[in-house]
Amino acid sequence: MNTNTREGIAVTAEPAILVGVRLPGSRMDFHEPLGELRSLAETAGAAVVGELMQNRVSPEGRTYIGKGKVEELVAMTAELGARVIIFDNELSPSQIQELEKETKVKVIDRSELILDIFANRATTREAQLQVEIAQLEYTAPRLRAMWSHLGQVTGGAPVGVGTRGPGEQQLEIDRRIVSRKLVALRRELDDVRVRKAREVEMRRAEHFTVGIVGYTNAGKSTLFNALTAGGAYAADKLFATLMTRVERWSIGGANAVLLSDTVGFIRDLPHHLVASFRATLEDAIHAHALLIVLDASDREAPQQLETVRGVLDDVGANTQPRFLLLNKVDRIGTLPFEERQSLRTLEEWEEKEPGAIAISALTGDGFDALRDRVRDLVTGGIRRRSIRVPIASARFIDVIEKRCNVLERNYGEDEVELVVEIGDRQIESLLPMGEPFLVDGEDPRPKRASWGSHGGRRRAPHLAEPSPEPSDEPSDEPSDEPRSAASETDGS
Repeated sequence: MNTNTREGIAVTAEPAILVGVRLPGSRMDFHEPLGELRSLAETAGAAVVGELMQNRVSPEGRTYIGKGKVEELVAMTAELGARVIIFDNELSPSQIQELEKETKVKVIDRSELILDIFANRATTREAQLQVEIAQLEYTAPRLRAMWSHLGQVTGGAPVGVGTRGPGEQQLEIDRRIVSRKLVALRRELDDVRVRKAREVEMRRAEHFTVGIVGYTNAGKSTLFNALTAGGAYAADKLFATLMTRVERWSIGGANAVLLSDTVGFIRDLPHHLVASFRATLEDAIHAHALLIVLDASDREAPQQLETVRGVLDDVGANTQPRFLLLNKVDRIGTLPFEERQSLRTLEEWEEKEPGAIAISALTGDGFDALRDRVRDLVTGGIRRRSIRVPIASARFIDVIEKRCNVLERNYGEDEVELVVEIGDRQIESLLPMGEPFLVDGEDPRPKRASWGSHGGRRRAPHLAEPSPEPSDEPSDEPSDEPRSAASETDGS
């Protein structure tokens, strides 16, 4: 494959020059403006041989950078033998075309580089679909610049005598192919999303779920492996994790939650990926709580936190409680003095972000405080209580025993009394399951006018019942009754 033309965009093992333009309001690191782009390029496999920066009030329309910088870039490319130029800014198709004409090598922007990394790392069918859609959405508006050398072709007949005119342009054919492909891929991804959403909703109904989110390379997978049985790939590189992994996390006593590790975020993430990877972030979107992992040893941590919160808002994960974890605190002391001076201190973080927890995913520092905070959220304050349940509700009894510490079991003719250590939120989380039960002899549900029957199963008349059905006959039709508010916030 000829990697010096637009037909090939892979940057693996290619000598690369990085270019950045700092505009007013830019979120680039002041001290190392191309540091993140360099990490992205190295993650993609490129060998960075040179860097070029320019400060501008506004981009140059034709080439984004000024004429003098273009000449400098041309000379630099020839001298260093670069085969690809990577911009930290998003370029228009015409700007890419002009720059490639001047430099005679491939030019890609930040979005295309990130897409290339995702394409190389995608392993599941879900991730591959999302990447392919994002790439096509990125490529479609750039077809004119990429394929302008192609002329017109005939509409189904060979060129020569007997043809009915020039037909349509190759560009139009390509656009139609891309459009059809996008429709097919989106339909397949919709099927994946439906299955994924169903799986997540089932986990959420039966367990308290916690999602780990954060900036890429903040230590999310390392934390996930330290808190659970592990298995997540962890490496000191950007986007080491592209697929969601879910494991059980014991938070003390008989209490446990399901913990999910998700893809990392990054500033200026291509909006195509934000939209396409919504299914990958489904666990975070519907989690009962989120752990935002932040690299406290990075001077860009405040900006990274802003990026993470922005992406969470974009995908709709903005209703659940969040815990801010200041990770890599063990690393701060090993940094050079000048670099430490540029960091926020833990005291400053506590002042800016009350309730933030300082941790180290490598050493385990702060894990006890983290478990206590999550356990308090899950349980709502544990105390000894008596729960009476119909003995026929075997599945419901099993859920209680898995979520609580059972102290006694007293069996009667048609019911069982479980003496358990349980919190208010745990009790609320049992309500959406629709099973009758009493807590310390009282109905935990709002009072109903009548009891009715539920699914044709015989219920003990003195136990709490779910909402009455329209008919006394069993029905397979789904209920239109809105779910309890507890299932949206504290349910497990």
